[in-house]
Amino acid sequence: MKLYYMPGACPLATHITLEWIGKPYDTQAVARNELKEPAFLALNPVGSVPVLVDGDLILTQSVAILEYLAELHPEAALLPRDVRERADARRWLSFVNADLHKAFSLVFGKAGYTDDAAAQEKLAAGGKAKAMQLFGVLEKQLEGKQWVTGTRSIVDPYLYTVLRWAHSLKMDLSGFPNLLAFHERMNADSGVKAAVAAQGLQ
Repeated sequence: MKLYYMPGACPLATHITLEWIGKPYDTQAVARNELKEPAFLALNPVGSVPVLVDGDLILTQSVAILEYLAELHPEAALLPRDVRERADARRWLSFVNADLHKAFSLVFGKAGYTDDAAAQEKLAAGGKAKAMQLFGVLEKQLEGKQWVTGTRSIVDPYLYTVLRWAHSLKMDLSGFPNLLAFHERMNADSGVKAAVAAQGLQ
């Protein structure tokens, strides 16, 4: 099993999940310019990470990869067995992926939407504002919980990854004590530490 990633990008969620599962795996860092080269496009025609290769299976898209790993290794208990609890975990995974991550795409990928510098800054500001609104929803969800759904799941490394982006942008999260406490708990986790170190991150 091999994970293709860019350091600090969304594949960090998969990297952490692989550490939590505790089975052997390999990784390969991909430089931004390599994403559009034929060798990588043969793995993912979209030219983006993550890509997970498991034998003859090539998977792209974080949600698909995270769910595959959780279902492949039920002993890691990263998706609930109860159908309603599992649906709730998928709900929050989709929330982080389709809503929160999307907001940050306006910040990091603003140049892909327009060449106008002023418009780019408006896009970035709008993305940050939307992210703050969505962080407020997660702040309430984390009230009285250590993990997003109440038990550790594939949602948590994805949220942690996005929180790292917010910190790198120096977004003011001081009004979200539950999110900050979650971030600190994740920072202290051995699997998180291993994945972060392996990607050369601080």
